Amino acid sequence: MSSIVTFTGKHFDPTAPEENLIDLSDIGHALSLICRGNGHVKYFYSVAQHSIACCREAQARGYSDRVQLACLLHDASEAYMSDVTRPVKALLTEYLKVEENLQNMIWNKYLKTPLTKEEKQQVFEVDDDMLAYEFAKIMPEKIRDTEVKLKADIQCEFKIMSEVEDEFLELAKTYVQFL
Repeated sequence: MSSIVTFTGKHFDPTAPEENLIDLSDIGHALSLICRGNGHVKYFYSVAQHSIACCREAQARGYSDRVQLACLLHDASEAYMSDVTRPVKALLTEYLKVEENLQNMIWNKYLKTPLTKEEKQQVFEVDDDMLAYEFAKIMPEKIRDTEVKLKADIQCEFKIMSEVEDEFLELAKTYVQFL
């Protein structure tokens, strides 16, 4: 059996995940230490910061608490599998299957029921809009011809990783207790 050792000391196999081993503390910690854009950004900006921004944007758009939490957790599988850039990820068929299985398990654990097609569409729209916004702010180029207009006031500044981790966990716990 192959596994990783998580921040909280669990032995976790991303290819054969066990729901009871999925832990918000592990997710928040790991995502706060993984840099967006494979590190090709003006300064360190974590996947956790991106996830928090997606959650805030979903909230500003008036989406349900479920969609807001799904946005916060939409990259949670990366806490166990790392982040792979979109051009490379598109070529990794088996990786995509493992990632989808793990991501759905994480969503189901915390949302209690699978996301509907409409809810997933809302999550992916927020994620795509946030990606375009972040590219314009912290990357060397824009990926859309028109400026992305977000409803939330998102600041893409450098933050201390431990503060981002704490914010991620507080936000997650707020949603989890109400769902």
